[in-house]
Amino acid sequence: MTPNIVLCLLVGVLFACGVYLLLARSLSRSLLGILLLTNGVSILFLIASGPAGRAPIIGVNAPEEMSDPLPQAMVLTAIVITLGLTAFILAMAHRSWQLARSDNVEDDLEDVRIAQRAVDNDMSDSEFRKRDRTDGDGAVRNGADGDGADGDGAVRDGAVGDGAVHDGEPVAATHTRSEEVDR
Repeated sequence: MTPNIVLCLLVGVLFACGVYLLLARSLSRSLLGILLLTNGVSILFLIASGPAGRAPIIGVNAPEEMSDPLPQAMVLTAIVITLGLTAFILAMAHRSWQLARSDNVEDDLEDVRIAQRAVDNDMSDSEFRKRDRTDGDGAVRNGADGDGADGDGAVRDGAVGDGAVHDGEPVAATHTRSEEVDR
């Protein structure tokens, strides 16, 4: 059995277009992407099921002429799931349109704040980070407990931030809580 090359190309185009649309910020485009993906999956199931055959009714048709009913059942199940998912996304798009007059999915303010805080506290080039790296034999060079302290509980170079201690002296926070909210 050789699959039809046109149907295989159609599945590839449906998958590519569906993924492209699914990655958009607009809920209506995401819905179209999901619809294209599910149609591609349905066609893929039918391609994988083999050649068309007779109805799978025992006693009426010979077993070698019957088609496999499982892929057809899976396609019907996928259609029902797609219908439910479409209704859910349409309800979200409608609610988004009512609230913001737009169906674009905006960045969550909390996610933006956490991402900015991660950038502000990036310590990948600091001495603190270098001390926690291990040698080739697995032995930690400095700061064996991995907490940036030298064993006496005092945090040394590079660990500056909220409530940090630098050379035994407390260090003030780099920004206040109200500045975080403004970001």
